[in-house]
Amino acid sequence: MRRRFQSGSVTKSADGRYWIGKWRDPERKHKSKLLGKVREMSKSEAKEQLTSMLRPVNAAVEGVGPTVSTFLNETYFPLLSRKWKPSTLGTNQDRIDREIGVAFGERMLTSLNREELQAFLDSKSGLSYSTAAHLRWDLKQMFDVAMAEGLVTKNPALMLFVPRTCLKPKRLTMTLEHVRRAIGGLELRERLVFKLATVAGLRPGEIFGLRRRRVLDQVLDIQERVYRGEMGTPKTERSVRSVTIATTLREDIDAWLLESPGGSEAWLFPSERLITPISKDNFMGRYLKPALQKIGLSFVNYQIMRRTHASLMRDLGVDPKIVAELMGHDLDVNLNVYTQTSLESRLRAAETLGSALVN
Repeated sequence: MRRRFQSGSVTKSADGRYWIGKWRDPERKHKSKLLGKVREMSKSEAKEQLTSMLRPVNAAVEGVGPTVSTFLNETYFPLLSRKWKPSTLGTNQDRIDREIGVAFGERMLTSLNREELQAFLDSKSGLSYSTAAHLRWDLKQMFDVAMAEGLVTKNPALMLFVPRTCLKPKRLTMTLEHVRRAIGGLELRERLVFKLATVAGLRPGEIFGLRRRRVLDQVLDIQERVYRGEMGTPKTERSVRSVTIATTLREDIDAWLLESPGGSEAWLFPSERLITPISKDNFMGRYLKPALQKIGLSFVNYQIMRRTHASLMRDLGVDPKIVAELMGHDLDVNLNVYTQTSLESRLRAAETLGSALVN
């Protein structure tokens, strides 16, 4: 009789007080074991305990194992859902199911090798570099988890690389003149959102997740963000912060507070119903993008505004550590992802060295 890999299942006892693990032994006989009290452990923790118990059983099974789909749904996603924020889980799960699940879902996890995983990445050369890089990272982490669970003996994704033909994004920024043009040409609400992204460096979810009471003199207290219509905590621990704002920005905020309705708990940028904040995508598509197009800045989006904040701060000589803290991320991300040097600053640097050599 062919032995099969056992994933098992976890259910509650009849009285709902205990987690019960169920599986079949090598002779295909049903087995069960009490794993713990429901009030003392989550279902994911009970599942992890059952997986550990079944390792000796599965160790004797040669050449078989869970399919990629089974591994993802019963081990990988339940484990990472306890680490990732809901927004991260949703994004990652959508990508993995759409790309990796479709390609390998019915394959045995142990049957995959480096050559075909690299061929899979090579077939994605028409995607953006960022998407392909995420898929490479997904595969590596999947097999890291599988190794930790004793499901595979080596990680075939360790040496994978992103195809050279993947399109790398052009990290556009605005010049100081672009920013001045926008500030001079936008109406109050659109100008304020533009300034919060470009002058204060806020993420769009943080901008539209602001309540009026979070505006404190010349400080914005970032404690919430909105993502796909759901309120939650900011993206990372560093994102929970106090952001100091320039006087010119504070003046626009004061003008908007006088013009817009709401008490202290109201959203700074409410939707038409007032009980929810306006959607960042709706605001961009209906209001901000058309206004930017009229003044010749149709290429500008939220990401470019935030990148412009980091780049202009750099050109103006502001300490990168301060900029990173204002933007809510670490120094490496600030310098290597968001900050783009201007042509003028590179010319100044070249002339500085040139002058030193001559003089």
